[in-house]
Amino acid sequence: MEYKIIWSKFAQFQLDLIFNYYSEKVSVKLAKKIIFQIRDNVTELSKTPFIGKREELLTDRIQDYRYLVVTNYKIVYSVNEQTGIIKISDIFDTRQNPIKLKRN
Repeated sequence: MEYKIIWSKFAQFQLDLIFNYYSEKVSVKLAKKIIFQIRDNVTELSKTPFIGKREELLTDRIQDYRYLVVTNYKIVYSVNEQTGIIKISDIFDTRQNPIKLKRN
């Protein structure tokens, strides 16, 4: 079974921030490269949704969250086996204080 991937508005916003930051501070070429790496890894999740580790900082939530690390970013997602949907919840910069991951 191949899972369908949906992005939360928050995760999409984070992706836009990452792109804009690298476009302005470094280059559009690098910004695109990072975004494509993130998106390629997300696409792979549709075939192997449980490859990511459990996110220990979010175990207090009802939903079970997992993550993958791509460059300096943590892709935080959840898997709904009943509906066959993977929801990308956040793209978190791992250079930040980890406690910030608990944001809503």
